[in-house]
Amino acid sequence: MTTSPAPRFDEWLDQIAERSAALRSAARQAPSHARIPACPDWTVPDLLAHVGGTQRFWAAAVTAGPASGPPSDGQVPERFPTGDLLEWSARSTDALLSSLRAAGPDGRCWTWWADSGIASTSGAVARHQVREVAVLARDAQDAAGVPEPLPSGLAVDAVDEFLHVGFGSMDGWPHSPARVALVADEGRAWTLILDETGASAVRSAVDGGRPEADATVSAPAGELLLALHRRTSWDDGTLRLAGDAALVRQLVVWQPLD
Repeated sequence: MTTSPAPRFDEWLDQIAERSAALRSAARQAPSHARIPACPDWTVPDLLAHVGGTQRFWAAAVTAGPASGPPSDGQVPERFPTGDLLEWSARSTDALLSSLRAAGPDGRCWTWWADSGIASTSGAVARHQVREVAVLARDAQDAAGVPEPLPSGLAVDAVDEFLHVGFGSMDGWPHSPARVALVADEGRAWTLILDETGASAVRSAVDGGRPEADATVSAPAGELLLALHRRTSWDDGTLRLAGDAALVRQLVVWQPLD
């Protein structure tokens, strides 16, 4: 089951702009060369450079249209910072948004998740970039000492995208077949089915019929998203775990990071 990009495309563009601005705001507040708690080898300038380069990469991929492979560095204008870092970062966000608007939600382009069953379109890129910049903006806020909860609606959609694109692109589950339910306090739930073919996510309402699970993890969607990205611990009390804790630990080690 995939999500049609058209109804939410403009919303995703707005969220990319807003979360990118939040990233730069936090970077301005952070001490000079503050380190990122979740990625201690990175400083805040490193984070800005990474996000800007990623946004320019996807801008080039979307602009190129259908392709058999990703754009090379030479095909990505200003992929690396020049001049004032914050100004370059803002231009990078503008480049991504301009390419997405020009392509529209259904423009075909290269993506790395072609095997997940999610379409390789500019709409899917927009949705993916919302998730990425949302988590990395939170990283910058953590470095600045001003963490804020992730916007609820954004977080629900980002968890869904992570499960279908990230887990949907993984190879076979290396353990016994199992099912893990993720339940967001906002009223959305997913069951992750793990077997020799990989992982597939089944959506459901919290009060609807849901496949039985060997373990269930419940929390606000923003906390689920941060845990999926290994920004918070699965056993620090933020998440409510029922069932097979060992299975959840296996999932944490195996889960994708993109």
